Order: sequence, then C-alpha cells, then structure tokens
Amino acid sequence: MCAVIRASEPRALRDRLPELITSRRNPLVARLRALHQAKGRREQGLLLLEGTHLLQEVLRLGLQPECLLASEAWLARHGLLLEGTGLTAQPVGGEVLAAVATTEHPDGVVLTLPAAALRRASGRGRFVLALDQLQDPGNLGTLVRTALAAGVEELWLGGGADPLQPKVLRASAGAALALPLRREPDRDALLPLLHGALAAGHQLVATLVEGGGEGGAQAPIPYWELDWSRPTVLLLGNEGAGLHPQLAALATHRVTIPHSAAVESLNVAVAAGPLLLERWRQQQQRPAAQ
Repeated sequence: MCAVIRASEPRALRDRLPELITSRRNPLVARLRALHQAKGRREQGLLLLEGTHLLQEVLRLGLQPECLLASEAWLARHGLLLEGTGLTAQPVGGEVLAAVATTEHPDGVVLTLPAAALRRASGRGRFVLALDQLQDPGNLGTLVRTALAAGVEELWLGGGADPLQPKVLRASAGAALALPLRREPDRDALLPLLHGALAAGHQLVATLVEGGGEGGAQAPIPYWELDWSRPTVLLLGNEGAGLHPQLAALATHRVTIPHSAAVESLNVAVAAGPLLLERWRQQQQRPAAQ
C-alpha cells in the first residue's frame, strides 16, 4: 500500500518503493474521497486529515495512521518527519492530492486515521463541555481547541456538526484528536449523561444573554462569580436558537457575560473562551490567595 519515503534513502532503495500515483482514477483516490462525507467515514471507520500540522499532532499523540499520501515536493521538504515512525507513505502527483484533499490548496500531505484510535468520553469527566446542536464546523473546531486549552476533560455533543469531519479537525488544530468526546444523535440522548452528572454532584452551568429574564434554580450571575473549581458541565447551545429550554431547565447555575449593549449576544465560540478559561484562572489564583 504505502512505503516509507526517506530523503536520506539510497537511490537504489527508493527505486523499489511504490510508483508515483498520477491518475485520479486510481482506486485509492475514490476510497479517500469517500471520507469527505460522514457516510464514507462511518463505512470505512476512518478519518481524513490534511496538512503537516495535523500529521505532527498525530505523531505527537502516538497515533498510527492507516495510510499517508504525500507529494514529491512535500517528501523532499518534510520526509525526515517520518524517520523512526514506521509509517508508510505513497507518493502522489499534484492532481491526485487535490482530488483527495478537501482544501483548495493542500500543503502536500493527506493521511487517514482509524476512528477507533481516538478516546471516547466516559461520561464521568469532572470538567465537561456539552454542546446542543452546534451546526458550524468552524465554531465547533474553535470550541474544541479552546476546551482543550482550558483543561476540559470531556466533550459531549447532542447532534450538530460531525466533530471528526476534515473542517473541524483543521479548525481545532488537532485538538479534536486529543480531547475525549462523545457524540449522541440528538439532544434527547444527552439527557441521561446530564442526569448522571447531576447525580454525581456536578453543577450544570448555562449562559443567559445579559438581562435575560428566564427563571432558574438560581438568579443569573456574572460568570466570574461562579466557583468553577467544582465538578462542572458547561452547557452551550445552537448558534441561532441558543440552548434548548429542555436542557436549560436542568441548569443548577446560570451565568452572564456582561458586554456592551451594542450587540445583543456573542458568537458561541467567542463566548466559550472566557467561560472555559475562568476555571483555569481561578485555579491559578487560588494558591496565591492562601
């Protein structure tokens, strides 16, 4: 299938490696193009990753790609990345790489990764981000990256965008490969997880638009007044409709992000930043205050 290409290999050995694939009709092209769609990813049990940075993240996490395609130019520049990894690589022409990739200007390398290699959320994390029907892949990727930076232990999704599609993987800069996640088909399937978190003593935190008048277990407070050191599930909703009332009703705490009245509300990925990082800030300040 693929053979390791090393820039330092003798010419005689390199000549014994697979020939350059230049035809878009090669069966390998059709197999990888199918991974652009959720159906293809489910049927093959594979993810499609593009770019040198995601390859580096895969190597850093100790994951094993199923296959790796690279242009000759990429191999000349970055071939040493494969040294000692045991990876295999198939050299391909530019048209083949463009056909396999989802980006307009691929940087020269595409790889597949078994979905089973990623960690699945256990449902018992102490700091959890739960998303209700988030639709935009860019928003989701940004949220995943922020969540990992903030120390979130698990990501729970009730429907919405596929967190393992190529666009999310790129937007997350590989964070989606490292953060244990669990995607349920819809918000109803999230309910058992949320009830389990409540039974385990977690606080369920929902956000309100500043000045919002919805009722709840507690009056809304500025997010920095909440004790984020407790076991916590942060609930965030859809870009347009916000958090569904069925999930908002489960919240034990409601917080606001005070901001100028010039805008009605914040983008969900932007709002998540201060909320998720507040736990980190409180943890860093606590030792100095003692």
